[in-house]
Amino acid sequence: MFTLPDLSLLRQRALNANQNDVLTAMGRGAGDIEALATLLSPAAELLLPQLAGRAGEITAQRFGKTTQIYAPLYLSNFCNNRCAYCGFAANNKIHRRKLTVEEAVSEALLLQQRGFQHILLVTGEAPAKAGVDYLEEVALALRDHFAAVSIEVQPLEQHEYNRLFKAGITAVAVYQETYDKEVYDKVHLAGKKCDYQYRIETPARAAAAGMREVGIGTLLGLADWRSEGLALGLHLAWLRKNFWRTSFTVSFPRLRPAAGAFEPFSTVVEKNLSQLIFALRIFDPDVGLVLSTREEARFRDGMLGLGPTRYSAGSVTSPGGYSHEDHEGEQFSIGDQRSITEVCAAIASRGFDPVCKDWDVEFQH
Repeated sequence: MFTLPDLSLLRQRALNANQNDVLTAMGRGAGDIEALATLLSPAAELLLPQLAGRAGEITAQRFGKTTQIYAPLYLSNFCNNRCAYCGFAANNKIHRRKLTVEEAVSEALLLQQRGFQHILLVTGEAPAKAGVDYLEEVALALRDHFAAVSIEVQPLEQHEYNRLFKAGITAVAVYQETYDKEVYDKVHLAGKKCDYQYRIETPARAAAAGMREVGIGTLLGLADWRSEGLALGLHLAWLRKNFWRTSFTVSFPRLRPAAGAFEPFSTVVEKNLSQLIFALRIFDPDVGLVLSTREEARFRDGMLGLGPTRYSAGSVTSPGGYSHEDHEGEQFSIGDQRSITEVCAAIASRGFDPVCKDWDVEFQH
């Protein structure tokens, strides 16, 4: 069971680091948590070009010049939780909708026509509306149409993840939102998501169930981003040690405008996000790093080759949003509103290869 240790000594190390410490940390071995603390330090902020260069070298060595493309497919925005920051929160007065299996297939095939072969199925956390039976039915209907089908839904038990794996789900994304327990309790006001420990143990349950890939992440803007970066590194290292057969990804979503008008507790600017991405790439050369359409097109284009390996494109965050022009009931507003064609063209124009399909289920055994 993963338990986050006291971060005070690592935070102090970051505050005390100087630029020579940063240069040394850039050359240290992968998985060195003290080096990660140094790379997240205020001193490292002054060496961002050097961090970017090192992160770019590692990314090229491990991933070549490829960027995987995917799209989220929102199945339902019903939710039992009251998360202060989320547009789907149960207390928000938004249009609620759950797609039928037929509607989900229709939306998915529309994405396929646009060129997507990797899709992420997303729901609010309302098991009575979109539980395992429903997710299994959707997965079975889609698995022969896509190279990879992932889920970002309510935390499940290991046997439930195993059931969905057998139905065709290949990956699970579950974000802790914040590793700061005090802040976590402050922003999760009702619902099962209030259980901090149950949520932090969820990636391990998904990996133990045999999922090909598990994604973790933190919602930037809730707590100190340097501490969140350290917690992400510790969680990732623990998962790698205990589930070495599983691939892992890390996401860095920044808070976006949404129903409820939540104001971030802390400011995380693009420079901070960049440093966090560079530091995690140096810390774990093989982890997939996800940069979603929460970010503006300009920033995403500028980060190509410097750490991120996976981009969403043409995203809509409301159920049925790909078939209808209005996006009523969306989870949050999108930053990069370009189509998959435009995103792929931007990637190619910078000398990178946008990958819409990178494996076949026939080769997984």
